[in-house]
Amino acid sequence: MNVLENLKYTKDHEWIRMEGKEAYIGITDFAQHELGDIVYVDIPSEGAILNQEEVFGSIEAVKTVSDLFMPVGGELLEVNEMIDADPSLINSDPYGDGWIIKIKVTELSETETLLTAEQYKQLIGL
Repeated sequence: MNVLENLKYTKDHEWIRMEGKEAYIGITDFAQHELGDIVYVDIPSEGAILNQEEVFGSIEAVKTVSDLFMPVGGELLEVNEMIDADPSLINSDPYGDGWIIKIKVTELSETETLLTAEQYKQLIGL
C-alpha cells in the first residue's frame, strides 16, 4: 500500500493535499484496493458548501457503494472531469490523476485534526 508523506488522512480513508487555502481530496490507495474496481463516482455540484466530516458524495465499485467524507470544511471548486470519463483512474492513480474534488478550505485549523502519514499507516496496519 502506498501512503504519501506530504498528505493528511482521515480515519475514513480520504486524503487531502493542501495548496495554500485550496486543497485536493481523494481516497487512499488502501481504500481503492478494498473497494475493488471503481465504476462510478457521484459528487454534488461545484459551489456546494460542505462541512468537515460531511458526506460529499459516493463512490461505486462493482460490488459495493461507499460514502465519501470531507476531511475539512470548504467550498467545492472543481470536480475532476477525468474520473467522470474514467472512474478507474482512482484505482490506477489514487494520489495523482484519480483525485476527486478540489475545494477552498474554510478553516485551515481543521487540518490539525487529520492523521499524518505515519498515523494512517498505523490505522491500516502497515
